[in-house]
Amino acid sequence: MSMFRKAAVLALGLALATAGCNRGEDSSDTGSGDAGKQPIAVDLPRADSDFWNSYAKYIPQFAQEGGINLMTPTNSQNDIAKLVANAQALASQGAKAIVMAPQDTGAIASTLDQLAEKKIPVVSVDTRPDKGKVFMVVRADNRAYGQKACEFLGAKLNGTGKVIEFQGSLSSVNGRDRSEAFAECMKTKFPNITVFEEPTDWEGAKASAALQTRLAQHPDIKGIYMQAGGVFLAPTLQLLRSKNLLVPPSDPKHIFIVSNDGIPQEFDAIRKGEIDATVSQPADLYAKYALYYAKAAVEGRTFQPGKTDHDSTILDVGGGMLEDQLPAPLVTKDNVDDKALWGNNISK
Repeated sequence: MSMFRKAAVLALGLALATAGCNRGEDSSDTGSGDAGKQPIAVDLPRADSDFWNSYAKYIPQFAQEGGINLMTPTNSQNDIAKLVANAQALASQGAKAIVMAPQDTGAIASTLDQLAEKKIPVVSVDTRPDKGKVFMVVRADNRAYGQKACEFLGAKLNGTGKVIEFQGSLSSVNGRDRSEAFAECMKTKFPNITVFEEPTDWEGAKASAALQTRLAQHPDIKGIYMQAGGVFLAPTLQLLRSKNLLVPPSDPKHIFIVSNDGIPQEFDAIRKGEIDATVSQPADLYAKYALYYAKAAVEGRTFQPGKTDHDSTILDVGGGMLEDQLPAPLVTKDNVDDKALWGNNISK
């Protein structure tokens, strides 16, 4: 056989083998054949929150379960400039999709547009960008957080008294959603409750300072709404303990506290009677479905509004943006030991 014919036969054999491999991969659950090998990046939003540290623990677990080629996560430390720099670096390093949780939801738009131009899909976790292109937002209904907190405190205070609210950053859609819903609910359902709104930028020290000042001015405060237990819980309990106000619900001096996050530390505080309730943000599901949608984006899959197969609903939130709203239950002493809650299944 001539060298030319040998080369032709070899080339034909390789072509047939390659075609066979591609057909097998295309028919698998991964969509495009090498989707599982494509690098997917995650930027963690901060390291000073017990909630986000829990989320970070779930990322490698679900990446492995999903067969995802996970790049080493970066952390933007609650700094939009660092998030922009991290996103640019991850893109240059070959990321085919990026999962992020922008804490400033207004300032990320230009970065999202730049990534879209490079055909790098973005999944936004917990927060919804004010504008810009994202493949999917993985989030819970944050207005429901404020509504649930309002109704809980309103009932505990019998519709009258004084409450202090530690608002998250109002540059974040989460801070706005929780604050607006809480205010609307209080005004409509409990007009005899006075609410002291304290913007904190999600910083525990600012919340503690505000509580110190308000208690000095209004020692009869009977309720606290903490929009993020991951940063507010420890300093709040420390201050109340120093003032001998960390007492059981049966004590007349007890201040009723409802939080948001669902971290193990909040559950312990509920069991001890130090706080009374929290809304369990699904840190585990945030990680699981953020990676799920990032992989789906790389595979070229698309989604439509409607019910999902994981007890949530995908909504069209405008601007061509879809949001998968995951369930976030209220946790009290009645259900704090429920093994289905992620806060009971992760180390502190």
